[in-house]
Amino acid sequence: MKILRKKRVLLIMFISFVLVLFLNTNWMAWFYPIQYKEEIRAQSQSYEVDPFLIASIIKVETNFKTSKESKRGAIGLMQLMPDTANWILEQANIPNTSLEELKHEPERNIQLGTWYLRNLSDQFHGNEIVMIAAYNAGPGKVSSWLKNGVWDGKLETVKDIPFGETRHYVQRVIYYYNQYVKIYDTF
Repeated sequence: MKILRKKRVLLIMFISFVLVLFLNTNWMAWFYPIQYKEEIRAQSQSYEVDPFLIASIIKVETNFKTSKESKRGAIGLMQLMPDTANWILEQANIPNTSLEELKHEPERNIQLGTWYLRNLSDQFHGNEIVMIAAYNAGPGKVSSWLKNGVWDGKLETVKDIPFGETRHYVQRVIYYYNQYVKIYDTF
């Protein structure tokens, strides 16, 4: 009898937990958290880039873990290649920033990554799908795919992207973007 009461109590507790979880309006945010919201919001406003796009790229690149370095040498939350980071620093006129800072300072890394997204947006006339592909493969490669008719730059034809890594990258960023937009009313 005691065992049955314990099972009932556990069942009631479990059902209560599930109800609280599902009645909470933002329960999915537990599964899709966004870190560094203030930094993303500030850079988003500064460079006029969708904050959900920035968060989605960070999610795919590093899952919001700072100090990450890829096998190819990309650094920080937004995984900037050192040459690209140096070019951004020069073009954006951002003084006194070292590559070491970009590894460990999320705010600075988000600033440079967002500036770069703004630059890609300008290059590709605001086409976010192409921007995402260019963020991964580089704007030169993506421009050549578009110019040579290999890919038309549309989400519906992402399967035509010749690099599997970039194709998968675009799909993952779009997946997280859609989740974030559904889950969070505002940023």
